[in-house]
Amino acid sequence: MEYHLSLSRRIVIAFVLMTFLVGGVFSLGIVAVVHTVEERLISTDLHNELERMVQRDMRRGGQPVLDPDMRLYFVPLAEVAQLPAHLRDLPAGFSEVEEDQQYFYAYVAELEGNHFVLLQNQSDFEARERLLYKVVLIGFLISVALAWLLGWALARRVIAPVVRLARQVRRRDQILDVTPPLAPDYAKDEVGELAGAFDDALNRLRAALARERLFTSDVSHELRTPLMVINSSCELLEATPDLPPRAKGPLERMTRAAREMQELVQTFLALARNQGDSDTQAPRATLAEVARRQTQEWQAAVEAKGLQWRLSVAPEAERLLWHEPFLRSVMSNLLRNALHYTERGYISLQVGAAGFVVEDSGVGIPEEQREAMFQPFVRGAEGRGEGLGLGLSLVRRICQLQGWSVTLGDSAAGGCRFDIDLGNERVAD
Repeated sequence: MEYHLSLSRRIVIAFVLMTFLVGGVFSLGIVAVVHTVEERLISTDLHNELERMVQRDMRRGGQPVLDPDMRLYFVPLAEVAQLPAHLRDLPAGFSEVEEDQQYFYAYVAELEGNHFVLLQNQSDFEARERLLYKVVLIGFLISVALAWLLGWALARRVIAPVVRLARQVRRRDQILDVTPPLAPDYAKDEVGELAGAFDDALNRLRAALARERLFTSDVSHELRTPLMVINSSCELLEATPDLPPRAKGPLERMTRAAREMQELVQTFLALARNQGDSDTQAPRATLAEVARRQTQEWQAAVEAKGLQWRLSVAPEAERLLWHEPFLRSVMSNLLRNALHYTERGYISLQVGAAGFVVEDSGVGIPEEQREAMFQPFVRGAEGRGEGLGLGLSLVRRICQLQGWSVTLGDSAAGGCRFDIDLGNERVAD
């Protein structure tokens, strides 16, 4: 169940509802008890008074002796119609009637062949009873108001540890930093258990992140040596004068794959060690420089596939400096993706002052699948090549880390168009 109210408001509402229910039941109970006691006591008193008058006063032929606030009506049973209209249909026993804006208790009985109606003025008691009901109502409303105030005051005290815990957790931005545990600062109650759960979760998160970073760093570092050996071997083979022509194609693919793997290793190592753009030691380059290097890297492969290579570099692309390893990795992955998914037409690299566009005339990606393509290990339905579906995921990770933005849309030829907006960087000297 999703709650849209804050915890403090829910506590206040709980206090008010509890007081409303308990106070309401208590108030109704008071009214019911007063009414029941009134009916039973007055009914017994009037019954005794009527029997006294009939048996003691009227049986001897005398007149009944009445208190000043009482009146007695009696007629033979066959002549009940002679009674006043408001007294004819009263049921036997106790009743309450109103007469000339005055309130009376009425007791109806049939004794010795006569129909008796004994009235007792109860206007004063009715006024006191109404006052009692008003007092009960005012007390009920005051109790609800006090419950709201008390609930508000207690809610602040109750949730104060929760608010404090939330602030402490929110301030722990550096998850890998060694910080003291939260649980010892709290009592051994529900909030203390919550703090302990946060400690356990943060410890597991620290351990997982540390393992991931160490793994990435160690793997990236250890792969450099075999990659250097592979690159050196490829260079030696290329320099061999009697290399068979049929071996040149596989050798070129091996050289390109080794170079791509070396770039990925450098990118992963930079991602493992760098937090945002705080790595001031990383090499910097302009967009134009990176674009020209990527042209040297990819133009031959693009044209060998029968595609047209288009390069457009704006003069402003020579002004700003960028994080070269990340920029090269983003541009290279997008060009590799375009080459894998384009069979005819062109691949275009358009470089501006603070961003670039990679466009192709390939199969394209349906709009409903574009967001999923940036997830790890996701490939298009027309996937080709030997990729694992990590290229676009790596592009998004780098862009998020650097504060860049990547947008996927349709090209003019129906393929893909990747727009990379880099923001602002340092101006080249």
